[in-house]
Amino acid sequence: MEAANPWDEASAPNAARLLLGRFVASGLVTQEMLNISKKSASCFVNFSRLQQITDIQAEINQKNLEIELLRLEKDTADVVHPSFLDEKCHTLQNMNNHLEAVLKEKRSLRQRLLKPMCQENLPIESVYHRYMVHLLEMAVTFIERLETHLETIRNIPHLDANLKKMSKALAKMNILVTETEELAENILKWREQQKEISSCIPQILAEENDLHKHGIITPSLPFTSKVHV
Repeated sequence: MEAANPWDEASAPNAARLLLGRFVASGLVTQEMLNISKKSASCFVNFSRLQQITDIQAEINQKNLEIELLRLEKDTADVVHPSFLDEKCHTLQNMNNHLEAVLKEKRSLRQRLLKPMCQENLPIESVYHRYMVHLLEMAVTFIERLETHLETIRNIPHLDANLKKMSKALAKMNILVTETEELAENILKWREQQKEISSCIPQILAEENDLHKHGIITPSLPFTSKVHV
């Protein structure tokens, strides 16, 4: 609420207006001077603006509170909705009926559970037949691989020892590969030497025959050479 302006003639009489009236009547000030200096007091304007800001802030807080309430109502609408509550009540009622039936047949169910089920056919609804086919395929595959899986599980404690054995076997294999490569190189060298000797044999035999014809006897030459392998 704005405070009364002492310069406004329409406002109610107050001490400031009466004092200004006396000044005008005595001639100390004129009406023109008052009209020139007539303006709203800054202090009253600031108070009015502060009050407006406070009212606007309170309104903003109220709107924020309403928005939060609407969001909370939206988040919990599914939970407190009548249809959802009816569905939950229906589900709970079905569970209650099932439990009551189980309690009524408790003795017969206990006897049936104690009796071993062997060579009996369990009825399965038609909508689940395709799932049972897939389940049986999975069961057959699991049974086929069961022994392998069990063997793998048994070997888990000995895994470190097996890895060490494999490392030693790989090292020995590398040594054997190196020795095999060296042996292959020596065999190739021996073959080359044998080829050279084989190519020289006819010439040597011809030279020996010529020497025999002329009566010259020479010691026989070896046709093989030794290769260290």
